[in-house]
Amino acid sequence: MNKYELLNQFKLFGRDLFLMGINNSHSGNISHFSKGGEGVITITRSGAMLGNISINDLIETSLKPNEYSDKNASRELVVHRAIYETCGCQAIIHSHPPSAIALSLKTNLIRPIDAEGGYYFPQGIKVIEAASAVASPEVAAKIAPLLKTEKIVVVRGHGSFAAGKTLEECFLYTSVLESICKAIINYAIIANANI
Repeated sequence: MNKYELLNQFKLFGRDLFLMGINNSHSGNISHFSKGGEGVITITRSGAMLGNISINDLIETSLKPNEYSDKNASRELVVHRAIYETCGCQAIIHSHPPSAIALSLKTNLIRPIDAEGGYYFPQGIKVIEAASAVASPEVAAKIAPLLKTEKIVVVRGHGSFAAGKTLEECFLYTSVLESICKAIINYAIIANANI
């Protein structure tokens, strides 16, 4: 996929994440890994508006840290790199789904109560904790091994990382996660409201 094809994918899913309320105007990041040679990571720049991405918001870098090409990349690049090095995936979406973040403060495993959520995540979705939850080597070290077998993992109080073969796959996991969490929270409200 060339940079303009990637731009169209980043635009589509970045905008949908914003419109669904999964990310705020300037949160989250998206990346794609192109194999061949040493490989190229294309990642959104730090502070990019995922709902309105332009070609200037795409930063190309490598699996190895590079002071020059990393300069404007998302702060979460350290986590994306670790995931690509460990998992063999080609796409990552990091987002801040509000319902998932809320539930992550209360549990180590988000268990779906709805049929659709149970179909995608029959074993639930794992939640990890890190002393430094944002853009840290600690998150990278904890989350990368989990994403070898999990589709998505939540960092307590921060957000989710979904890894897959395509951005569409990552978007699916992210949107299903938030739907699961909304269902859990809504059920808890109804169960306590005598409706």
